[in-house]
Amino acid sequence: MNNTHSKVIGYILWIFGFMGAHRFYYGRPVSGTLYFFTLGLFFIGWIVDLFLIPSMDRDADMRYASGPKDYSLTWILMTFLGIFGIHRLYMGKWVTAIIWFLTGGLFLIGFLYDFCTLNTQIDEVNRKSRRFG
Repeated sequence: MNNTHSKVIGYILWIFGFMGAHRFYYGRPVSGTLYFFTLGLFFIGWIVDLFLIPSMDRDADMRYASGPKDYSLTWILMTFLGIFGIHRLYMGKWVTAIIWFLTGGLFLIGFLYDFCTLNTQIDEVNRKSRRFG
């Protein structure tokens, strides 16, 4: 089985989970958005997730392809330097990385898009590298 995501990173993000960070990390943007707007479903869902992280980690490991691009590193780059496009540079998306750099993550809309789709983007890069590498 792939080990694409980290439980340690998941639990660190869970600390801020009432904002949905861990759910986005594990490829669950709908519930991540819901958590963001409801403070982790009024903190109840946030507490329940303390026990659900191992299964979310397992699901993400089965769903996403491993490869040369590390999911945790890409998420860390996006979280802290995303408006500058550093995570896009890491994934080899030079053109959009430059656009992100010049526009502050495409005026933050692109940054929000990446928050919802980053796992899929990394998965695509990793799958392409398997075909051509």
